[in-house]
Order: sequence, then C-alpha cells, then structure tokens
Amino acid sequence: MTDTITAATAANTPDEAWRNLIDKLNRQSVSRHFDAYLDVDWDNPAMALDPEDPRWELSPDDPLGATTWYRQLPAATRARLGCDLVASKMKIGLIFESILKRGLLEFTNTLPNGAPEFRYAYHEIIEEAQHSLMFQEFVNRSGFNAAGLHPVHALASRRIIRLGRRFPQLFFLFVLGGEDPIDYVQRRELRSGTHLHPLLEQIMRIHVTEEARHLSFARHYLKHTVPGLPRRRRIRLAIAAPVILGAMAQLMLKPSPQIVARYQIPRTVLAEAYSRNPRYRADTVASLAKVRSLCTKLGLTDAPYGALWRLMRLDVAAG
Repeated sequence: MTDTITAATAANTPDEAWRNLIDKLNRQSVSRHFDAYLDVDWDNPAMALDPEDPRWELSPDDPLGATTWYRQLPAATRARLGCDLVASKMKIGLIFESILKRGLLEFTNTLPNGAPEFRYAYHEIIEEAQHSLMFQEFVNRSGFNAAGLHPVHALASRRIIRLGRRFPQLFFLFVLGGEDPIDYVQRRELRSGTHLHPLLEQIMRIHVTEEARHLSFARHYLKHTVPGLPRRRRIRLAIAAPVILGAMAQLMLKPSPQIVARYQIPRTVLAEAYSRNPRYRADTVASLAKVRSLCTKLGLTDAPYGALWRLMRLDVAAG
C-alpha cells in the first residue's frame, strides 16, 4: 500500500456534509465577494494615507506600543513606525497569499473532473488575488519600501507550494498557521473600538469576511481527510504541526528585520515586547487556539507530540 494521499481522496469519499459545506462556501463566494478597486474607495480624501497621521500610532495594548522606548519616540516617528509596520505586514501577507495561491493551483491539479473542491479552490484563488491587490496598493500609497521574505523563507516557500500536490494536509496546516494569527489580530482590532484609520479598517473588514471562508475550508478539509491518512503521514503531520504553527505565528506577529533595522529597535526592547512578555506569549497561544483545538481533535497533540507543543511554547499552559 502506497504511503501517498492526494487531494482527490476528499472528492472520492462520499460525504454529504462535506459536499454541502463546499456548496455553501461556493455560493457565498458568488454572493459575498469584493473587488480591490471597486470596494475600497482609494481616492476618497478621507482615505488619504499620511504616514504621520496619529491614527497609525501603536496602541498601549500592542506589545511594542506598550514599551517605554516606543512611548518616548517623537509623535511623528511613532506614527511612521506604526504605518510602516502595517505596510510590512501587508507585504508579508501578500507574499504568503502568493504561496497560498500557487499551492492551491497544485492542489487543484490532483482533482478529478467533477470534484466540488476545484470550484471552491478557484474562488479562493480569485479572492486572495484581490487581497494581494489591496495589500500592494496600500504599500504603494504608504511610501515605505516594505521588504518581502528573507531568502531562507523564500527558498522554503517553494517546498510549501509543492505540498499542495504532494501532501495537501500539511499544506492546509501551513495555511492555517499563516491565516489564523492575522485573522485573530484583525478581528480583535475591529472589535476594540479603537479609532482606526478608515483605509485600514475597510481593508481589514473585507479581509476577515472572505478569510472566514478560507479558514473554514482548510479546517474542514483537515477534519475530512486526516483520519484516513496512513500512519506514517499522520506522524509526520503531528511532528510538523507545532513547528509550522509556531514559526508562522512569529512571522506574522513580530516586526520584520527590516523594521527593526530601520528604527534601530534595541534588542532589549524586542525582548521586553515579545520574548520576555507573558502577555505576548498568551496572545500567540490564543491566536492559534482554533487550529490547536483542531489538532487535538485529530489526535495530533497526543503523547509524545504534546512535548513539541510545549517546546514551541504553544501549549495552553505556556500562556
């Protein structure tokens, strides 16, 4: 028996609930979707992007924004750093979504004719392309030269893309590792009552609306296919899960090396804000709570794999 499973497994498994879910997501993608240039009023004067607008300042609830170092910066610098940080996150998000789109194309190439997943995957690719347009337009208007991935990460991304064809369960775990932390942060920002810049607020509202579908598909795909994986693949998935999720969360939540260098953020400040900050660690665990719960239901956190979650400080007790 071969130790290989393709995305076609889901399509060939008669499961009415699975097909009903995909039909629902497909309908929502038709009835509730956005265009980066029709649905964001870029040229409205109220949307004008001034990097020194005080609304870009990091709030005291932000790990870096709470530090004395940040609070003692001049007001204009605080705003510019905050705006630059947003632009950096959008550039990273754009590159992540580029990896996701190419992986989804690999995924669809394994599907037989008639597979309902094919249509959904293309809806998601189209939606992610619109997100990328929004993110890049924001970066362009910010005036900051936001960097992409470190060469090491760029090299690793090629392997992740191939997982869409070779090991889709691991690919969709990677997807959740990137999307869940950002979704958590954006939803919290939108609920916070903070006076957000209207351009950022509009982009985030569009993003969380469509990402809800993408997250739902990834979670249900794992629920649907992981139980049928060969033992060797389940072991590989269990070992990889905390490593992937931990690494992706840090990539999405911490400032990029470019931001650190540009504003000369001291190492002691970074340690205060992130590595030695119990609240930040708790937030990291919380941002991955849904995917960790899914991994638990799938048996991916059972002994001996729970030790890896503790090592990566992603265990609930780590918060």
